[in-house]
Amino acid sequence: MTPKIANDHSANLLGSVWMIAAMAIFAIEDSFIKTASKTLPIGQILIIFGLGGALIFACLARLNKEALFSRDVVSRPMRVRVVFEVVGRLFYTLAISLIPLSAATVILQATPLVVVAGAALVLGEKVGWRRWTAILIGLVGVLVIIRPGTESFSLLSILAVIGMFGFAGRDLASRAAPASLSTLILGLYGFLAIVVAGVAFSVWQSAPFVRPGLETSSYLLGAVLAGVTAYSFLMKAMRTGEVSAVTPFRYTRLLFGISLGVLLFGEKLSFSMLVGSGLIIVSGLFIHWRGRQVNMPGQDL
Repeated sequence: MTPKIANDHSANLLGSVWMIAAMAIFAIEDSFIKTASKTLPIGQILIIFGLGGALIFACLARLNKEALFSRDVVSRPMRVRVVFEVVGRLFYTLAISLIPLSAATVILQATPLVVVAGAALVLGEKVGWRRWTAILIGLVGVLVIIRPGTESFSLLSILAVIGMFGFAGRDLASRAAPASLSTLILGLYGFLAIVVAGVAFSVWQSAPFVRPGLETSSYLLGAVLAGVTAYSFLMKAMRTGEVSAVTPFRYTRLLFGISLGVLLFGEKLSFSMLVGSGLIIVSGLFIHWRGRQVNMPGQDL
């Protein structure tokens, strides 16, 4: 093994570890929020969570001597990103508070499929029939999980679907965001968008604020710290190894989410959820693998 290959392998291995750690901590964040939602209004949770995360990212950016505001912050891609962040965070938080954590986590894993479809339809990226077929199969997996038209269908599961589309739109807008904006600044305004989502939902719901007790406050603090840590680990993962080698490990979030749902909240896995999960994961991995072949001559994208 040549030194370059060995270095690439080590970087990919380390990047994969960062990615798995990030996904595990994201699942823990979801668990904290779901637990806090039993005693606090959703809008209040979003406001506190958003303010906490924004404060941490603002401090980190200033320590890094970065300006917290610039003209690029209000560019069109950033405005679009904020809108989708609000939609994604609000509806996904509603989902994990009202439906099983395992179900919401599984549905969220369809986000990369929608991102690829959106990149083709909105950004003009070329996607061949194989990847379009995989996208459709993955979306069928979502339908298998929520099972519309059956007695077990719950309208509440649509919340997770809307949240998933919101996150996909956010990721697409992030790709078009000005390169001058660092990940810390993107994190800062992403968390500020969560505050906007919380304020909007609180006004719509007209729910009075509740003074959180010590236990609930600890859950909120845990959610903030977990969210910032997971985001930081995710950035480390994407910058350490090759994207093609590291990204597939995003799907480990599904395993962590399901495990925490079963162990902490007593959730049960249905056959349809297992089948739908399999379709989503296989489709996502195929799309990612196929994306690595785009530079090969004579290959359909």
